[in-house]
Amino acid sequence: EDYPYANDGLLLWSAIQTWVRTYVERYYPNANLIRTDTELQAWYSESINVGHADHRDAEWWPELSTVDDLVSILTTIVWLASAQHAALNFGQYPYGGYVPNRPPLMRRLIPDESDPAFASFLEDPQKYFFSSMPSLLQTTKFMAVVDTLSTHSPDEEYIGERQQPSIWTGDAEIVDAFYGFSAEIGRIEKEIEKRNRDPSRRNRCGAGVLPYELMAPSSEPGVTCRGVPNSVSI
Repeated sequence: EDYPYANDGLLLWSAIQTWVRTYVERYYPNANLIRTDTELQAWYSESINVGHADHRDAEWWPELSTVDDLVSILTTIVWLASAQHAALNFGQYPYGGYVPNRPPLMRRLIPDESDPAFASFLEDPQKYFFSSMPSLLQTTKFMAVVDTLSTHSPDEEYIGERQQPSIWTGDAEIVDAFYGFSAEIGRIEKEIEKRNRDPSRRNRCGAGVLPYELMAPSSEPGVTCRGVPNSVSI
């Protein structure tokens, strides 16, 4: 229960999967429509044979012949471009912006007992560690890059949000389903906030531990260590 990435991620995965299934079943109510949709099949074939030509013959590619197949494929794509990307990207500066906490490189090896530097390492390990750190120029460049990567723009669109949500499609049933998806995302955010207040969850509330908000759907602009945009955003 105290595995924030997995537990919060499953909430978002489930919400995405439900939304995708509603959408797919609206336009592909049976498997025959999927098998005979030449554009859909061509898109999937290109994804495998062109987009991943080096793995085109791999046995693990899923089939695209049923409603469940399409739901699974699209859910995975949406998940990777939204929640998974957010979990990897927007914590870079909060966790690694203080370079000694997570240095991008070390300029010296830890000496072994046969190394002449071993004695100085034992005498003052912290001094040796800092002498191995990136240079000031390397450090500031790295900090600038991860700050940029971790920053949300003021016009970011987050999961469950759309500009003009009531008119982006002419299908009223899909509009209603999207509002349901948005409401579920709101409930998930409240659940994540509740979990982060639970002192028994030490991976969220332990000493020196940041609250795990990388899967919290919304965010203010800037570096916030939270927020799940609709798609890859750097």
